Amino acid sequence: MTPEEHAHFAHLEAENAALRAQVAALLAEVQDLKGRWAKDSHNSSKPPSSDGLARPPAKTRSLRQPSGKKAGGQPGHRGTTLALVATPDQVVLHRPVACATCQTPLDGIAAERVERRQVQDLPPVRLVVTEHRAERVRCPHCQTLSAAVFPAGVDAPAQYGPSVRALAVYLSQRQLLPVGRVCEVLADALDCRLAPGTVVRLVQQAAAALAPTEAATKTALHAAPVMHNDETPVRVNGQWHYVHVSCTDRLTHYGLHPQRGATATAAIGILPAFHGTTVHDGWKPYWHYRDCRHALCNVHHLRELTWVAEHLQQTWAQDLKDLLLQMRAAVAAARETGASSLDSDQRTHLLTRYTNLLCQGIAANPLPPPPPDPPKRGRRKQSAVRNLLDRLFQHQEEVLAFLEDVAVPFDNNQAERDLRMNKVQQKISGCFRSTAGAVAFCRIRGVLSTAAKQGMAALSALRALFEGHSLTPSLLAAT
Repeated sequence: MTPEEHAHFAHLEAENAALRAQVAALLAEVQDLKGRWAKDSHNSSKPPSSDGLARPPAKTRSLRQPSGKKAGGQPGHRGTTLALVATPDQVVLHRPVACATCQTPLDGIAAERVERRQVQDLPPVRLVVTEHRAERVRCPHCQTLSAAVFPAGVDAPAQYGPSVRALAVYLSQRQLLPVGRVCEVLADALDCRLAPGTVVRLVQQAAAALAPTEAATKTALHAAPVMHNDETPVRVNGQWHYVHVSCTDRLTHYGLHPQRGATATAAIGILPAFHGTTVHDGWKPYWHYRDCRHALCNVHHLRELTWVAEHLQQTWAQDLKDLLLQMRAAVAAARETGASSLDSDQRTHLLTRYTNLLCQGIAANPLPPPPPDPPKRGRRKQSAVRNLLDRLFQHQEEVLAFLEDVAVPFDNNQAERDLRMNKVQQKISGCFRSTAGAVAFCRIRGVLSTAAKQGMAALSALRALFEGHSLTPSLLAAT
C-alpha cells in the first residue's frame, strides 16, 4: 500500500469514527427528547394542567388501585338526603273547596289525612341596621353631664358589623374570589356595597389579628412527630416568590419568601427547630437539616418508575413499583392491627426483594463511558433512570421510612393537597399585587386550613375573630 493510500484509509477511519460518535450523540439526544415527550402527569412530577387536550387522562394508568366496589355510596355511608323537619317555620294549609265528584261544599269538614311537603329556601336577605345611641344626662345635683359608653367595636358613625366583614374576608381568602367579584357578590346578594379598598383593608385587619394564632401554629409544628413539607411558586407584583407549606393532618402553615431553598426555610423558622420526621420530595435544601429524620414521597417514585416501565420497557421498574405498593398495603394492614412496625421476617423479605430489584436496574442501566481527556469539571452526566436508581439506593432509609415506622406516611400528599389552592388562586387572579397581600393570604389560609382540619367552620372562625375573640391555642395542639 502506497503512503498516499495509507493516508487516505487513515483519513476514512478517522472520519468514520467521528461519524459514529456523532450518530451515537444524535441517538442519545433523540432518546432524551422522546423520553421528555413521553412524560406527563401520570409518570412524572409534571402537573396535570401541562398535559394539554391532546393527552386525555388514561384511567388505566392511575396509581390508585381498583377497590372492586360499585360506584356511588357504600353500605353504611351516611347520606345527605333532604329530609322533612319536625317543626317548620311556616305552615300553609291547602284544602279542597268542593267534592271532586259531586261538587258538594267541604267547608267545616275535618280532614281524614294530611300529606306533607316542605320547601326549604332562604328568606329575603338584607342588611340589618342597628343604631346605637349614647345618651348624655346632666346630674340634677352637681350639674355634671355624664355620657354613656358605646359598646366595644362600635367605633365609627357608620360601619359594617362582624358578619359582613367576616363574609368579605371569607369570599376573598377562602373561596378565592378576586376583590371586585367579592364586592359584586355582596352587592347582588345583600345589597351591601363595599368598596374594593374596604375589602383589602378587612383582609389586612384579619391577617394582623391572626398573627398570634400563626405563631402558635409554628410552635405546635415544632413538636409534631411527623410533618410534611413542600413549596410552590407564585407571582407577587410580577416577581416569582415561593409559598412553603409545613403541615400535618391537623395543622397548616404557609410561609412566603422570595427564595425556594434553605435561606427561605431558615427565615420561616419551622424546620430549623424541628426534630421529628419531615416528609418531602427530595428537594436538596431539605437535606440541610440534620436534627430531624427524613422520609421521601414514594408517589414521586411510582410515577418515575411508571415512565421507565412504559417508555423504556424495563421490567424491573414495574416489579419495583408493584413491590412498593405491596409494602404500602402491608404497612396499612399492620397499622389497622395497632402494630408500630412490620414483623421482622416480613420486613427482611421485602427489603431483600427491594435490593435485588435495584441491582437489576443498575445492571440494565450501566454508567456512561468516561468523558474524554481532559475530563469536564463537575459531576458526570447520567441518565434520568440512573439518577432515580442512585436516589433509591443511596436514600433507601428515607425511601422506606414508612416501612420501619407505620406512623410515617407513604407519600407527601398532605402537603400537595394543602398547596393546591394556592395554585387555584393564581389561576383565578393571576398574581398577588403586593407582598402584603400575599403574606396576608398565606396567614389567613393557614389558619383557616387548620380550623377546617379540626372541625371548625371557616366563616364561623372569621366571625369570631371580628367579634374580638381569638382562636385558642388549644385548637392548635398537635396530635
